[in-house]
Amino acid sequence: MSKFADWFTGRWLKPKEGDPIRAGGQAVMEGVMMRGPKYTAVAVRTPSGRIVAKRKENLKLSDKYPFFAWPIIRGVVNFVIMLWQGTKTLMDSAEMAGEEAEEPSAFEKKAAQILHIKPEDVMLAAAVILALVLAIGLFFMLPTAIESLLKRLIESKVVVNILGGIVRIGVFLLYVFLVSKQKDIHRVFMYHGAEHKSVFCLENGMPLTVENARTFSRLHPRCGTSFLVIVMVISIFIFTLLGSDSGNVFARIGSRLLLLPVVAGISYDVLQWLGRAKDNKCVRTLKWPGLMVQRITTAEPDDSMLEVALASLKYALDMPDAIPVYDDEPRSAEDAGPAAEENAE
Repeated sequence: MSKFADWFTGRWLKPKEGDPIRAGGQAVMEGVMMRGPKYTAVAVRTPSGRIVAKRKENLKLSDKYPFFAWPIIRGVVNFVIMLWQGTKTLMDSAEMAGEEAEEPSAFEKKAAQILHIKPEDVMLAAAVILALVLAIGLFFMLPTAIESLLKRLIESKVVVNILGGIVRIGVFLLYVFLVSKQKDIHRVFMYHGAEHKSVFCLENGMPLTVENARTFSRLHPRCGTSFLVIVMVISIFIFTLLGSDSGNVFARIGSRLLLLPVVAGISYDVLQWLGRAKDNKCVRTLKWPGLMVQRITTAEPDDSMLEVALASLKYALDMPDAIPVYDDEPRSAEDAGPAAEENAE
């Protein structure tokens, strides 16, 4: 009974005494974002070759609202937070790396005035909504539309949903492959590999140095890529069991959209379990598909990228001397006050 309570309340996801420190993150433009137990940090290498960074305290909604840690809900909440925070970090990293910030449009400025928020927040919300619409349209609505056509030829609900799942996975893999061929994205994927190597270095209790991080794999079982692969596979089972079997494309799409939170919630728990499970043949088999797709979404980083990833990780863990100090430039806004704002904030 206590195990069920731990699972239901999300206590099983919280670190226990003696557990290794866990961290995770994402690659950004010319840098890496890392999330530690208390802080989330982002470190970026500027065109001058220097590393600049900023961090903030983590938002822990489940501490204030315990029901956010319940099954399904925790997966959806974490997905939304990661999407929002990830998009904002990407925008921030571009500015930190020296790129000119995009000017809000007249519509965004007007919306911000009406809603009494910053125009930048309107831009962020628009970017998140657009990303969701494109992802749902490309990876769920398009395959579901194909399913409705297959339904006219095939009676079996199971076969139709399996074929729809294969189409969904195929579209996803094709999209990832095409994106990986872009030069700028390839550099982001190299930083993605640096992020994984740095996290592995931490989890194995090694000193956080470039030399140590270099020896680890760029493929990590708790990666967001693995989460997306799990979503694709779990969706086949959930849509088969609970989704509409109608040949009407609108009925099928509607049922899939309603079931997406269930898919995301279950996939989140599966990913967390795989990241914590003891190594055995069954666990390795379940991890394998996600790790194989990571061969596309990650690339071997160079030492300068590992240096940035490790700086971000150390800063997120509040370790001393995380960010290199330069003769004419303070390391962070927290260390040097307003004088560092242009570099760290």
